[in-house]
Amino acid sequence: MITSVDSSVNIGIRLKNPVMTASGTFGYAREFELLADLGQIGAIIVKGLSLKPSKGNPPPRIVETSCGMLNAIGLENVGIDAFIAEKLPFLKTLSTPIFVNIYGTCIEEYAQLAARLNDTEGVAGIEVNISCPNVKRGGIIFGTDPRVAYEVVQSVRKETKLPMIVKLSPNVTDITAIAVSAEDAGADALSLINTITGMAVDIKTRRPKLANITGGLSGPAIKPVALRMVWQTARKVKIPVIGVGGIMTAEDALEFLIAGASAVQIGTANFVNPKAANEIAAGIEKFLAEQNISLVTDIIGTLIV
Repeated sequence: MITSVDSSVNIGIRLKNPVMTASGTFGYAREFELLADLGQIGAIIVKGLSLKPSKGNPPPRIVETSCGMLNAIGLENVGIDAFIAEKLPFLKTLSTPIFVNIYGTCIEEYAQLAARLNDTEGVAGIEVNISCPNVKRGGIIFGTDPRVAYEVVQSVRKETKLPMIVKLSPNVTDITAIAVSAEDAGADALSLINTITGMAVDIKTRRPKLANITGGLSGPAIKPVALRMVWQTARKVKIPVIGVGGIMTAEDALEFLIAGASAVQIGTANFVNPKAANEIAAGIEKFLAEQNISLVTDIIGTLIV
């Protein structure tokens, strides 16, 4: 067994290891300051931000399900101004790269957010969430139409030189078509998948368990779907793919890396175990050492089919 493993990966910037925290599951990082070693995470992606503060959806908005959870938080956040003034000062003290997840209700809002963040000290990159209602186009989702996805990503690319990850929705017929559009528009990396639309019913009241009726399914239940989509997408694009969806252990993360992901994001696992990202990063390194693999990049995309 080798004694030293190089866990670093490149997703537009170099990360110390391939483990990132998924947006919306790690707050603004300070919430985990006393619970996890923030310096040993590859990158932290903060809660999705909009131009103005958002209260999100009314409760109940989280429901536990078999092998996962449904959430309909509604992208509650403090807004870009409060983030820069109140949250970023702490984040700037960390050695871990900080990515800011952004979303808008129209293409212009995405562009404005990107412009605000472009010269903001402490921001290492942007993750563009295109799984949002597009108000100006009749309520469709940005991430389900290749042409509209291209327009959104292109608008962000014009406003920033920061590394840009585009987060893709699984609620599509062919995720690779959206992935190629995002790549063509200037994305530096892709993260997939976002949550799968689902619902739960209270059989006694005969009402939905979520006030919003439907929500996003995450956790181990969606891992096989996420893994399949990552494998398909990694074969279609030249930019790095970041695997997201149901990763609870180092073994889960390794499956994504072998399938073609250059990095992974940890989401629902953070609610179960605040140290999940740390433990998964350590577990990947331990496995590689046991297998006498000195570089984590040597295992990426090695699936035998």
